Amino acid sequence: MKKIGITGGMGSGKSVVSDLFRLMGIPVYNADAESKRIVNVDPEVRAALISLFGPELYGADGQLDKPRLAGLIFTDKENLLQVNSIIHPAVSRDFSAWSDQQVTSIVAIESAILFDSGFNRLVDVAINVSAQKEQCLHRVMLRDGLTHQQVLNRMNNQLSDRQRNSLADYTIMNDEIHPIIPQVAHLLHILR
Repeated sequence: MKKIGITGGMGSGKSVVSDLFRLMGIPVYNADAESKRIVNVDPEVRAALISLFGPELYGADGQLDKPRLAGLIFTDKENLLQVNSIIHPAVSRDFSAWSDQQVTSIVAIESAILFDSGFNRLVDVAINVSAQKEQCLHRVMLRDGLTHQQVLNRMNNQLSDRQRNSLADYTIMNDEIHPIIPQVAHLLHILR
């Protein structure tokens, strides 16, 4: 089974590329969505996060207080590293188990932090979805209702687009100039 990593910064369009992969018959594991599930259901992850930040990190409903955690990790690099050391191994195990259940010859994982997290070691091929920083900022501000500074704080905790492009095997341009569907179709033709 061939495993493909799809990455890109916030607002780059990696989810659009992942959706196109799905439409073309490739199952895609969304690391961000699955990590949000894992922090609520994995007892070891919950215990480690509570040990780090206290029981108030989880609300009365038992769910992670995401805004609280975001405030703790996107303004303090040490907190971010500690949280990542708890969550990333759990996501890696979950992706491996998910991959084993698939019956296709190709699967993919979508992760904004494919290289930062070490998830790239789980894949055979890495693709970076690339867009101009200002385009990404604008997209995220509109999508998530965040301020310019909030988006910048989060972006500054990730690799730059230039770094991701240098680490990736392939780059898909999502710059509103190059049509994205033909790029994805061509890439899948090469990888199959």
